[in-house]
Amino acid sequence: MADCTHDCSTCKSDCGSREKKSFLKALHPDARVKKVIAVASGKGGVGKSLVTSLLAVRAMAHGLRVAVLDADITGPSIPKLFGVHERARGEEGEIYPVYTKSGMQLMSMNCLLEHEDDPVVWRGSLISGAVTQFWSEVVWKDVDIMFIDMPPGTGDVPLSVYQSIPLDGIVVVTTPQDLVETIVKKAVKMARLMQVPVLGLAENMSYFACPDCGKHYELFGASKAETLAKTYGIPAIARIPVDPALTRLADGGKIEEANTDPLAEIYLQISK
Repeated sequence: MADCTHDCSTCKSDCGSREKKSFLKALHPDARVKKVIAVASGKGGVGKSLVTSLLAVRAMAHGLRVAVLDADITGPSIPKLFGVHERARGEEGEIYPVYTKSGMQLMSMNCLLEHEDDPVVWRGSLISGAVTQFWSEVVWKDVDIMFIDMPPGTGDVPLSVYQSIPLDGIVVVTTPQDLVETIVKKAVKMARLMQVPVLGLAENMSYFACPDCGKHYELFGASKAETLAKTYGIPAIARIPVDPALTRLADGGKIEEANTDPLAEIYLQISK
């Protein structure tokens, strides 16, 4: 129906939506995960993996037991950021996550490949199936909060995550360019359509802080984070600077040493 709000409690129509089957997948019987936050965007290359990693590092610093599920099956970045090269082990029906230096649990397609640079040349249904297996067949050990690094776009795999995994909220990642702003709006609207709250907006590459004078230069255009957050009622924002030190840590697999202060406001919203 054209006027459907997806809230059956406000509607008297006798439509098929009332009979919707839940597609949520159960965790492995020995797994425990309390809260799940997805990090998403409408396109690639904006820094979802970076934001996912920094939020996970901040949660670890606050004493939580943290896990990261890398749902970007064909372009996994999470193991590289954490300097993880270990292959996951498992047996029929269950997989065990690998651990980072600080004790964070992690699962990514790169942890299953024989060689890290092997391409994953799969069709969408297989990729979606792998993501749901990472949720339902990995023995996640007493996780307080899990962060999911989503693949770009609003297609099969993001839809599978929304339908298969009980998300507590999402963080949307953007950059200052006008083109990205338009695509991010699609990601926000998809979350609303799937009835998942948008908890924060992270604007990556927002500015460059001069190391000599401290002045901020907006290299990629004026920031749109506050305007977008106000437009869509997003409660928290983060402006992540262009920082060569952060780049070195990410490239060197030492993201756990990074400064996570730019994401403090979003983390507070997530931890409520």
